[in-house]
Amino acid sequence: MNTLSIQTERLLIVGSGDVAWRALPWLLKRFRVFAVCRNTENATRWRNAGAVPVIADLDDRKSLMRLKGLANWVLITAPPNGSQPDDPRLKRLLAQLSSARIIPCRLVYIGTTGVYGDCAGAKIDETQPRRAENARAKRRVAAENLLRHWLYSCSQVHRTASILRAPGIYAADRLPLARLSAGTPAIRSEEDSYTSHIHADDLAMAACLALFRAKAGRAYHVCDHSQIKMGDWFDLVAAHFDLPKPVRITRSEAEKQIPAALYSFMRESRRLSNHRLLQELRLRLRYASVNQGLAAVPKPFTF
Repeated sequence: MNTLSIQTERLLIVGSGDVAWRALPWLLKRFRVFAVCRNTENATRWRNAGAVPVIADLDDRKSLMRLKGLANWVLITAPPNGSQPDDPRLKRLLAQLSSARIIPCRLVYIGTTGVYGDCAGAKIDETQPRRAENARAKRRVAAENLLRHWLYSCSQVHRTASILRAPGIYAADRLPLARLSAGTPAIRSEEDSYTSHIHADDLAMAACLALFRAKAGRAYHVCDHSQIKMGDWFDLVAAHFDLPKPVRITRSEAEKQIPAALYSFMRESRRLSNHRLLQELRLRLRYASVNQGLAAVPKPFTF
């Protein structure tokens, strides 16, 4: 991979959150980076790190005009608006990006494996049909559809847009400690769901590599090699922090005791293939399993 001239190559980050922040040092070596920020406080943080902040709001169509023609590479980590049935944020953004003289040639979007819905524990690859079951995941399906339409809507313009489908993202400060401390139960093993994970640092690196290596219109599972059940994941975190393991209950009991939004996540079971991630993006996982990721978290960890 050749280092690019930061005088000529510009990259726009839409969604200046944790994953993009982790990717920033790598990106700054290759691009002049512009970061969409909603407020001056966040803008100051990104400016101090070396990026050029752009104050804009994805829910404010007028403010998005500032992004027109700004960069020819784009990384989108911003989620859909939770109050909408689809993703008008992304629709507005793509409309602005497409109306400029400089249209992005490469775009990477970080989505979710929730688009598949419940797969009853089956191992799946990226060709699995999308059968989103909850509103949050359906918005992500809508976002993917918008991206593919944008990619193929103008055949005379060379574009590459790819989708990174991420499962449970974790890091030292992204662990279910509050849930464990609250004593939220888990489902007993024989009824439990399989879940996949990716460390936030590995997801950030995958996004960087996808800018250069991803194929047009291609989706990629960004997950480690772990294929464990959800309750076992909670047990691992509890053991690492010397917390009580969650009580195990039946699925029918969980449906009554656990809030609906959380239970809808717990009931979906699937095991993900990461073959494309390793072979096409050629990502070398820093944390190949959740065991390795947790081992890197110092004890005790103070929030």
